[in-house]
Amino acid sequence: MDAQYEVVWPLGRRVADVGVPALPPRVADLNSAVVVELWDHVFRGDEVFPAVREEMRRRYPGIRFVDYNAFGNFHVADEEETLARLPEFLRAQKADAVIAGVGH
Repeated sequence: MDAQYEVVWPLGRRVADVGVPALPPRVADLNSAVVVELWDHVFRGDEVFPAVREEMRRRYPGIRFVDYNAFGNFHVADEEETLARLPEFLRAQKADAVIAGVGH
C-alpha cells in the first residue's frame, strides 16, 4: 500500500486578516531619491554599504545617500528609545527609501 500525504499549498487562500498595513508605493525615480542607510553594526556593513552605494550610483547618478553613521548603531542597549527617534530622523533627511541592516 502506498503512503498518502496531506499536502498544503503555500499560496493558499488567506483565512485571516492580520492587520498588516499596505506597503507604500515604490520610489518612482531613484535618480532623485534620498536613501538612508541604517546599520546595526553586526555584519560587515562597513564593507557592504560602500559597494551598494557604488553600484547604485552607477545605475542612478542622481541618487543621494545618508551614510549609516548619520543615525548611528540602532542595535544598542536603549534600542527602543533609539528607534523611537527614527521617524523624525527620516523626515529630517527627506528620506525616500531606507537600506536597513545588511544581514548575517
